Amino acid sequence: RCRVKPIRVLVADDHTIVRDGLVALINGSGDCQVVAQAADGVTTVDLAMKTQPDVVVVDISMPKLNGIEVVRRLTKELESTRILVLTMHAEEEYVMHVVRAGAAGFLLKDSASAEMLAAVRALAGGRGYFGTHASKVLAQQVQKPHAQLEDPYRDLTTREREVFHLIVEGMTTKEIARQLGTSAKTAENHRFRVLDKLGGRNTAELSRYAARHGLMD
Repeated sequence: RCRVKPIRVLVADDHTIVRDGLVALINGSGDCQVVAQAADGVTTVDLAMKTQPDVVVVDISMPKLNGIEVVRRLTKELESTRILVLTMHAEEEYVMHVVRAGAAGFLLKDSASAEMLAAVRALAGGRGYFGTHASKVLAQQVQKPHAQLEDPYRDLTTREREVFHLIVEGMTTKEIARQLGTSAKTAENHRFRVLDKLGGRNTAELSRYAARHGLMD
């Protein structure tokens, strides 16, 4: 490997123990360096925009914005940053969602440390890296390309997706307005549209929807 500069990595996982382990592993690799770390989706996007890392390692289940949405936004905003999804979610639809959102790699969290570093290096070198599980899913998808996948966010706008996560976290309309820097009336309108589009009548139903679709911890 003739790369002189270290591979700059952003690590995003809401579990501190997992994140600390990944940071230690990457920093101890000899050729990779963690330039930022985040515990929620919104911070991940902000820090990625600021630091413009070579590779972002991101979990799917995160507060404030889920990993699939993080992948979608960063793919659009940062052309030279590659994204590796590292998750416990083995369901086929997660693999397809992250690939369609623009991820260049997918590994399950029970993968070996060496494989995780190999994936980071592959992405930094402009290649993709999909673990055995994800490779099988992708091969099946090639064989039956018309299988329909539902986007768990349906047709929520970018702002409505943020509001959805704030509602699920238990924030009141006033707190949501404060968080987003909008009026209570605007926040109430967003809340109404989120409930309407996802077919929920209240916060409890939205929380159940989020749990069912892997959009919360």
